[in-house]
Amino acid sequence: MLPPPAERLTILGWAYKNLFRTWYDSLLTLLSIGLIYLLIRPFLTWLFITARWEVIQVNLRLLMVGQYPLAEVWRIWLCLEVQATLIGFSWGIWLRGRRLLGVALLLVPVGFAFWPGLNPGARLNLFVLSVAGLAAFWFGRLGGAKLRRTAVIAWVLYFPFVILVVRGLTPRSGFFPVVPANLWGGLLLTFLLTVVGISFSFPLGVLLALGRRSRLPAVRWVSITYIEVVRGVPLVTILYMASTMVPLFLPGGENIHNVIRAMVGITLFSAAYLAENVRGGLQAIPQGQYEAAYALGLGGFQTMAYIILPQALRLVIPVLMGLFIALFKDTSLVATIGLLELLGISRSILAQPTFIGYQREVYLFISLIYWVFSYFMSYVSQRMEIALGVGSR
Repeated sequence: MLPPPAERLTILGWAYKNLFRTWYDSLLTLLSIGLIYLLIRPFLTWLFITARWEVIQVNLRLLMVGQYPLAEVWRIWLCLEVQATLIGFSWGIWLRGRRLLGVALLLVPVGFAFWPGLNPGARLNLFVLSVAGLAAFWFGRLGGAKLRRTAVIAWVLYFPFVILVVRGLTPRSGFFPVVPANLWGGLLLTFLLTVVGISFSFPLGVLLALGRRSRLPAVRWVSITYIEVVRGVPLVTILYMASTMVPLFLPGGENIHNVIRAMVGITLFSAAYLAENVRGGLQAIPQGQYEAAYALGLGGFQTMAYIILPQALRLVIPVLMGLFIALFKDTSLVATIGLLELLGISRSILAQPTFIGYQREVYLFISLIYWVFSYFMSYVSQRMEIALGVGSR
């Protein structure tokens, strides 16, 4: 409900009420503005005048996809276009009151299309991203709540679709050739490590949480041992162990790339932390929920799958999303085992004689990328909490 018209404030009214209502409020506001200006002015001068952004312009493709073959970059654009479609579709279904913000975000790729140095193909694909997102947004608004299940299924299928498209299916001479993992790099590798880590650690973590609460001593103690051992060592240790020990579990002569080994290490590490988060949600469910389910004639599996687990996962959405954000940022540690993800590619660029001394520009750019993705996941988490009523009922 809106307040009466006489009590509604314009921008100037808000500024007067909160910043300039008394003489000392005005003095503090002016002093704060002056201090902020003195602190930010050198940074703005460097950002718009002194900084040498040609290092980003020249190496933009390397930062985004690493050494991925130029002839197969269309696969990456296909994945991005499908993702833009899903984002617009989901925004139109769930966030019905944020129409202008949704349209503004879906038009962001159009702004990037004017980045100097982009080839015509990249500009065209950026326009396609916006068109696909906007079309899906309006379609989602027209369909409404009845399309929610379709959107959820589409998001679940999207992640294996990305891995399949990026990797390929046929031999190198075929129509859809396999791209070796050693050519994956930059933001593409960071994104794939995050997707694989989330997709596989979530079911494994749920199973470990259920195993830790099991009445079978063998299952319970195996789960407890795994969780406590993995949580007792840093991720770097797990990555080093995965890079050296994964081949020991393969048949003789088999060898897999470090990318796959890093995916295994990240999945096993994240699953242990996710298990404890899910276990906290399970402990928050009252015993009466179990008793009511058993009174209705439900078995143990049905009770857990249909009654207990959905409530527990709903309660721990903020914690799970925080874990996924941390996982996205922790992928930078794979540079220690020789992988060229976003941070590794940045270091390799700065090692070139041409770009020595460009550390601030490069690290600021990749920091912005990390922040954008992290904030987007945090915002999605907040909207999910509001939609599911977490903390309100």
